Amino acid sequence: MASAPSSSSPGPTGAAGARGIHLPDTARELVKILVAGPFGVGKTTLIDSVSEIRPLHTEEHLSEASARVDDLAGVRDKTTTTVAIDFGRISLGGGVVLYLFGTPGQERFRSLWADIAYGALGALVLVDTRRIDDSFDVLGLVEETGLPYAVALNTFPDSRPYTEEQLRRSLDLEAGTPMVTCDARDTNSSIDALLALVQHLIARNRPETR
Repeated sequence: MASAPSSSSPGPTGAAGARGIHLPDTARELVKILVAGPFGVGKTTLIDSVSEIRPLHTEEHLSEASARVDDLAGVRDKTTTTVAIDFGRISLGGGVVLYLFGTPGQERFRSLWADIAYGALGALVLVDTRRIDDSFDVLGLVEETGLPYAVALNTFPDSRPYTEEQLRRSLDLEAGTPMVTCDARDTNSSIDALLALVQHLIARNRPETR
């Protein structure tokens, strides 16, 4: 994989306003990344904020039946949910192009996980600190798949403040797992979260010096 691009590199074409459909001529490394997390955590929003192409969404309106299955605590204003995938693309510096696959966050879509995760090099797991317990199932799925991952704490206006140590302990993260704070609505913030994952993948794949 190419060296990690700087967060000061030019942003995605989408963020600049011109949404192209063709890969840039500079593309050298094409990387599949999962954007995972529980229901209502901001996966669709993050992909929307960074994608240089028109994002693909498979959203349906929440029904009365689904409201009895999906926990709406903390996301009462949410009216739609992803039922297959979200998809976007972002070109970073150094010729790295990320294909972003957003995964449904509910347990009832667990059967899709293996197909969506196939071929992915890593996952960015979004966490809502107001609903930390909701993240456990998704983190478990990522770990079962063996994917390296980074955690992005998506900020909300009523999020409670926690120390990094408290959050790492609550999420049971290994010491080397990156954890960053982001605002999924903000392009630069979302890019920085993705860069944290990319840099983690590069570090894991860097040959050991003897």
